[in-house]
Amino acid sequence: MTATHPRTSGVFDSVTDAIGNTPLVRLNRVTEGITATVYVKLEYLNPLGSVKDRAARSMIDAAEASGKLRPGGTVVEATSGNTGIALTAIAATRGYRTIVVVPDKTSQEKLALLRAYGAQVRVTPGGRPADHPEHVRTVATRLAAEIPGAWFAGQYDNPANPAAHHRTTGPEIWAQTGGRITHYVAGVGTGGTVTGAGEYLKEVSGGAVRVIGADPETSVYGGGDGRAWYVESVGHYRHPDTEDDQWPTSYHPAVVDHIERIGDPEALEVLHRLAREEGLLLGGSSGTAIAAALRVARTLRSDDVVVVIAPDSGRSYLTKYFDDQWLGRFGFALRDRVTGPTVADVVGEVAGSPRTIPSDATVAHARTLLGAAPALPVLLLRDEAGPVVVPEILGAAVATTLAGAPDDHPVIAHLAPPLPVAGTTEPLTRAAARISGHSGPVVVAHEGRAITLVDAARITAAARELGERQGGSQ
Repeated sequence: MTATHPRTSGVFDSVTDAIGNTPLVRLNRVTEGITATVYVKLEYLNPLGSVKDRAARSMIDAAEASGKLRPGGTVVEATSGNTGIALTAIAATRGYRTIVVVPDKTSQEKLALLRAYGAQVRVTPGGRPADHPEHVRTVATRLAAEIPGAWFAGQYDNPANPAAHHRTTGPEIWAQTGGRITHYVAGVGTGGTVTGAGEYLKEVSGGAVRVIGADPETSVYGGGDGRAWYVESVGHYRHPDTEDDQWPTSYHPAVVDHIERIGDPEALEVLHRLAREEGLLLGGSSGTAIAAALRVARTLRSDDVVVVIAPDSGRSYLTKYFDDQWLGRFGFALRDRVTGPTVADVVGEVAGSPRTIPSDATVAHARTLLGAAPALPVLLLRDEAGPVVVPEILGAAVATTLAGAPDDHPVIAHLAPPLPVAGTTEPLTRAAARISGHSGPVVVAHEGRAITLVDAARITAAARELGERQGGSQ
């Protein structure tokens, strides 16, 4: 007979029993000038590494109770990583195998963790329309339908997701603050965390607690047009070819009193400050959520208490948000000071964005737009003109690639390979080394957005001249 232990003893019969009861930690240095108290709930201290441990356990428990998941079955999920990691680990303790479908922008650390826990990982292109056969959820639901004994977790529409936070996260926060919480802040992804805990906190406080959703600047939840952004695991992307944009049923918008829209640069700056000033190494969506919490806190009084969810650890993003090579490539602020020239020094002043062609243009339309330009990025069409986000650049339409193509052909069928990208903050010599061997235009990015095109020869020549000057001065 298996022994049981009281929850307070810190001794558990399985890893799933150890999920929850994560600590609140007060922010002290990044809150300079703020009189309200701001606490961060450290969800990365769940045993499987993220806030998604709660939802994963809840969904598997519910599926077992309903008979949808039976002994020897297979768990299938579409995820940006954390839910898949938690599902895979919990499934392993119960004898299930797991297949996880992730978009190709998922960090390498998350992919490694999934495989370490035994998941079969399927990587599919990100940025597909909702009904596209390669869309992450389309692939996952197809696999679940094809595999005998498979169960699709479906965190976006599974009521057990928000229920987990109504049952655990919300009550923990209320108890930890002694009922003093006045503002609850969480990123909106599937919507489960903000909805479940938010509903509980409103109920227990008689509606006094305000619920704030943190959302990437271009996410549709907060009114953006849905174009791509860089922080993983938060927001709602909308491909321009998506006709019926369905929001997750795990997200209950009525629970949220206000949404703070946070751009990538602000989220990353907060992320780096948290590591260096508070000793908190957190994931990208934590930067979005805590930036939103700090904005809100600046408007509050000294007796207000803000609690913000930090979903996961920065250890899953060391090759992205905490890596100067990744930051520099897209023109974000580097964590370490650059002593020599950067790509920005070569580019100089830039007026406006590069000219673009909508991805549904014909060859005839593209030729008209190209004019005398040697190359032009081809972007996804948006209903409204907006900043060019580098991940949405499909390739380059070049006059030579369109030569001989029928006028009525879609231009997307005649693209040159995607152009290399150099960021404004990237050291000149590093950018030159990375694009060596490429001839023709390079996309220059600043804070993740394409700002101009520059010939690769201009970058390599400037780097060569710099090297000669440095060599001559020795």
